[in-house]
Amino acid sequence: MEYVHLLLSALSQGAIYAPMAMGVFIAFKILNTPDLTIDGSLVFGMTVCAVVTIAGHPILALFAGTLAGGLAGLVTGFLQTKLRINAILSGILTMTGLYTINYMVLGGQSNLYLQSAELNESGSEVFVSSPTIYKMFAGLFPGIDTTAAVLILTAVIVAAVAALLCVFFKTRSGMAIRATGDNEEMVRSSSINADFSRVLGIMIANGLVALSGSLLCQQQRFADLNSGSGMLVVGLASVIIGQAMFGRRSVTLGVISAVAGSAVYRLILQLAYKINMPSYGVKLLSAVIVVIALALPLARRKLAIRKARLAAERGKNA
Repeated sequence: MEYVHLLLSALSQGAIYAPMAMGVFIAFKILNTPDLTIDGSLVFGMTVCAVVTIAGHPILALFAGTLAGGLAGLVTGFLQTKLRINAILSGILTMTGLYTINYMVLGGQSNLYLQSAELNESGSEVFVSSPTIYKMFAGLFPGIDTTAAVLILTAVIVAAVAALLCVFFKTRSGMAIRATGDNEEMVRSSSINADFSRVLGIMIANGLVALSGSLLCQQQRFADLNSGSGMLVVGLASVIIGQAMFGRRSVTLGVISAVAGSAVYRLILQLAYKINMPSYGVKLLSAVIVVIALALPLARRKLAIRKARLAAERGKNA
């Protein structure tokens, strides 16, 4: 039973971070752009979601948080395409500016809990927990386990987002984004607005990252200014693990592999916690996972070459 709970917890966390993995896949694999805005846009989505949720609109909060991430991506895309600032530097500049903006959204504090102050019958001020999508969903099914409720609802949201992405990248705009990532010069010579395609792709990527931040905010019931630290490595680890499992064949398979990679990554972390790994060791573990996943294709190629040589030698000796 303990391992079932561990698996459910890993899958629910993997589902929450899956949109971020899809966003990283779009930025790094489709657009071939090293976008460092991700750490800031995840927190931006989280903070905006927290404010709107406290106002009593948990469903609207998800859309507001996603839109906030898209706006962050718009700024990064503008810096890249209009001001011709280096892609890495553009992301750093936007991420740095977002720290102040996120601080302002949180009302000048480093964290914000999803609760609001109300007056009780005696006139005293009490704090009441704000409704979230997970609380609303669990209310429809009395007796359901909290972790299971988070997993089911998040899985439905992720499946819908993944399906929309797969359909979008088969449209004209989606194909233009893919072509821009493959060969931007050819796209420009074909009279396609490559700048618009790049900005749109970065906006979608950061919007997805912010959606993860919004889901995380409602799941943990608070927004924290430092939640975005190291998220880029987490997203890369998920994408690389997914591609190591499924390969690089199509955009549709890439989106699916990013979701699967997010779940596997979270399962690895849960197993690490199971052996009492300290919390400060998680980032080192993430870096090691990325290195191993990146080294796997090279190891496979070398192994294939070695097998081919052995087969050739056996053929000669025969």
